[in-house]
Amino acid sequence: MSKVKFYYGEKIPLEMHKVRIVQKLNLPPIEQRLEAIQEAGNNTFLLKNRDVFMDMLTDSGVNAMSDRQQAAMLEADDSYAGSETFTKLENKVKEIFGTEYFLPAHQGRACENIISQTYVSPGTIVPMNYHFTTTKAHIVLNGGRVEETFLDDALQVNSDNPFKGNLDINKLVDLIETNGADKIAFVRMEAGTNLIGGQPFSLENMNEVRKVCDQYGVMLVLDASLLADNLYFIKSREERCKEMSIREITREMADLSDIIYFSARKLGSARGGGICTRSKEVYTKMREYVTLYEGFLTYGGMSVREMEAIAVGLEETMDINMVNQGPQFIEYMVDELQKKGVPVITPAGGLGCHINAMEFVGHVPQNEYPAGALAAALYLVSGVRGMERGTLSEQREEDGTEILSNMELLRLAMPRRVFTLSQVKYAVDRIGWLYENRELIGGLRFVEEPKVLRFFFGKLEAVSNWQEKLMAKFREDFGDSL
Repeated sequence: MSKVKFYYGEKIPLEMHKVRIVQKLNLPPIEQRLEAIQEAGNNTFLLKNRDVFMDMLTDSGVNAMSDRQQAAMLEADDSYAGSETFTKLENKVKEIFGTEYFLPAHQGRACENIISQTYVSPGTIVPMNYHFTTTKAHIVLNGGRVEETFLDDALQVNSDNPFKGNLDINKLVDLIETNGADKIAFVRMEAGTNLIGGQPFSLENMNEVRKVCDQYGVMLVLDASLLADNLYFIKSREERCKEMSIREITREMADLSDIIYFSARKLGSARGGGICTRSKEVYTKMREYVTLYEGFLTYGGMSVREMEAIAVGLEETMDINMVNQGPQFIEYMVDELQKKGVPVITPAGGLGCHINAMEFVGHVPQNEYPAGALAAALYLVSGVRGMERGTLSEQREEDGTEILSNMELLRLAMPRRVFTLSQVKYAVDRIGWLYENRELIGGLRFVEEPKVLRFFFGKLEAVSNWQEKLMAKFREDFGDSL
């Protein structure tokens, strides 16, 4: 793996790309930002992009494309059926993952729908190293339930465990023994566990999970959406993998999996997704759902231009100098925030920098959505849009009981090859100031609460006038600065 050191000792990540196309940004004054966040119901998902300076909401569908991806989009074959573009993508998936069969879909949650419709039935269980919102929703919708079998370490905010995303083997075996293997729909491993700070699992752990699955005759499903970051961590943190190439690590992970699915909005830096498998039986079972929900088997809800870009993007993901940029920028941001005393998840994971809202605004009770309140506060003082990953991202029990999340995180995603170091430094500066004035932040309460996936489009209001007080303090300290 290539390493670049600075002669005078400064430790900063070095971009292994150059910027050739730019997009103008807008940083509205704080008074306009207050109007914008209140109009959005204090939900950063509902902000208009024109009101956002740094969009750190997600890394999904917002990664920078390479020049080769954009060039490939001009070659697209737009045939409805039998497109050469699909064949190109299918062959690239087969080459990288070694799988015989590929089913296209328009994004990751579409894959989750197809897999759940096929294999989840009432009373079945899906063990996993941690759930993701849409994954859990599809499993529950089909009558199944999610059982978390993560390490106890996974929920420790600060840890020196390099693989907090590992699945606990003992918990998995106990779960199967207690319920019976026939009740296990499949075991799911998520690369770069999204809701607990983008924490990776090790290749060794995946081998151990495979052995358990073989012992009990259970399928292993890999969510490879955040595979790029997980590959970097395996290569840089796992001793036996340091001399392996990214391609070799990828192939070993694929060989351990019965089904692999991914959102190309993350893996491949384009808009689409897919499911791959070696089993014709598995492929045949899922195939009909593609045509029912997505489209024909040679486009699956994607545009052919996006499929061209994904084929190139998957190949680029096999380059260490592509997959290392996100994690290195995230590590830099985490280190800089720690210097200012800001509570963050460690070790630095993939996907983004994760701030521990439970500690940052410890005076805000969980039923007033501290991570959501912190997201609204950060946007107000900076124009930086992050995403709540806490109680707001859960959904109530059928009787209306609020499910309190294991963690309250503000996720600041780091889309690949998008931000400059000065922009990251700006975000760090505003977060540091906000931490020093954290006592001004108050809670939120729902005024419009959807029943399912409420964090996407629910609306909330501040429980007091704390936002106006925070704005006044900003003007006092920053004067006429944006």
